Amino acid sequence: MNKEQLEGKWKQVKGKFKQKYANITDDDLTYAEGKFDEMLGTIEEKTGKKKNELIEEIENW
Repeated sequence: MNKEQLEGKWKQVKGKFKQKYANITDDDLTYAEGKFDEMLGTIEEKTGKKKNELIEEIENW
């Protein structure tokens, strides 16, 4: 899965959350996305792996 596919999947998930939970805002989802990026940054720092390597590893799980 490449970056564009991953972003497409994230948009699908965001849409489903917004449909199911009307009180969730774009700001809430942007915050969650930012926290995920922050987590990946921490893991990159601690493991020495690049973001795309980590995303690939996560996808393979």
